[in-house]
Amino acid sequence: MKLGQVRPATQANRFYTGDAEELENEVDSLLKQHNSQVYDNLAALIVPHAGYYFSGNVAASAYMTIDAKKEYKRIFLLGPSHHEWLNGASVNTEADYYATPLGNVKVDHETAIELTKADSIFAYHRSAHAQEHCLEVQLPFLQRKLGEVPPIVPIIISTNDYYKLKRMADVLKPYFTDENLFVISSDFSHYPSYQDAYEVDAKTGKAIETGDVEEFIAAIEANANSGKRNLATSACGEFAIVTLMLMIDSRYDVKHLMYQNSGDIDNRDLSRVVGYHSFAILRNNTSFALSDDDKKALKDIAFQSIKDTLDGKPIAQQPIRSSILNSKCGAFVSLHKHGRLRGCIGHFGEDFALHEIVAKMARAAAFEDPRFMPVTSDELTDIDIEISVLTPMRRIQNIDEFELHHHGIYIKKGYRSGTFLPQVADEVNWTKEEFIGHCAQDKAGIGWDGWRDAELYVYEAIVF
Repeated sequence: MKLGQVRPATQANRFYTGDAEELENEVDSLLKQHNSQVYDNLAALIVPHAGYYFSGNVAASAYMTIDAKKEYKRIFLLGPSHHEWLNGASVNTEADYYATPLGNVKVDHETAIELTKADSIFAYHRSAHAQEHCLEVQLPFLQRKLGEVPPIVPIIISTNDYYKLKRMADVLKPYFTDENLFVISSDFSHYPSYQDAYEVDAKTGKAIETGDVEEFIAAIEANANSGKRNLATSACGEFAIVTLMLMIDSRYDVKHLMYQNSGDIDNRDLSRVVGYHSFAILRNNTSFALSDDDKKALKDIAFQSIKDTLDGKPIAQQPIRSSILNSKCGAFVSLHKHGRLRGCIGHFGEDFALHEIVAKMARAAAFEDPRFMPVTSDELTDIDIEISVLTPMRRIQNIDEFELHHHGIYIKKGYRSGTFLPQVADEVNWTKEEFIGHCAQDKAGIGWDGWRDAELYVYEAIVF
């Protein structure tokens, strides 16, 4: 049986032993050092990628949190480029397998191709993968922990352009579901003294634990400006970590697992060390719900946004303490006057906090809906505000997973997309197929049957 294209184990006998039996024993002994809690809600890991002698113990602390009984569909491997600058991302669309001394790991070739079609920010650069160690060194741990490793999607990220990283996160987020595991490969401080490494890595680690990408970026910048001698970077996988953090919000918890630096392993030269952290990113098992107070606060925010605009003021920026209102999700705001629609605008992305998007959409519904004249001050007391908060999207593979009246549908094909809110089903007498067909034809503009080879997502709407 022909295996297809195999990416060889280029780092064997460099970052880890090339002898299969020795490697198996080494990885098993590292894993056995940790009696870590296993998480069935594990979404992602952040693990180091140095030679096993230095970082294998910290890496093992992360891999021991994986539930070996859980069947993941695929594993996304994200890491930095140590050899060339890409100003983008390279996903390995050529290899069918990655080899290690313990055997071959299958590549999810179909998903790799999907990413390159979804956005040109993903391409394939053979040289970025050929000698890169940051992903390869993760594979023996996965092989020993899981036995049968699900197909992998190997991605090298190499750009400091925040908006390009955001594009990557937007493409990857539909895959950031319970059926997949993300492994982010990164070492931390490079080449400061032992004591300075502890200080720098503590700041970086605390920032990651907040789950706030801006906190993480600020910590990296603060460390760079700290004057620490020989500090080359606070995290070589910074851009892969940013991409991950752009996909998480308050529905995720970041748990720090372990820290060491190379001076803890070999203390012969404590003037120049490298730091290693491990983290587990966990999905909260609580459902997305709004309290009565949350709903009232959002109604007040929407009304105030319209009133401030009529008064010639910018949207008020008020501190919001509710974690739900700070969650990043989409929302639609509909205005009615005496029972008749007076404006409706929504935002489908998950790139703004809920309270911000409600304020923006309320203003847009009042003044930017092209179907209506702008709302006037005389009308304000007659306007009723309806808000539809959209729960996080979930990709489906078959319309059997879509529930009419309960789910909204979002259809994406190339650069075209369209959606129907769940409540649209209450206003029409359509079957499930007609609901999806009309959305494909009337909203996405891809034809009645265009949905059949498009990406389909479902979500729910909390309407009040």
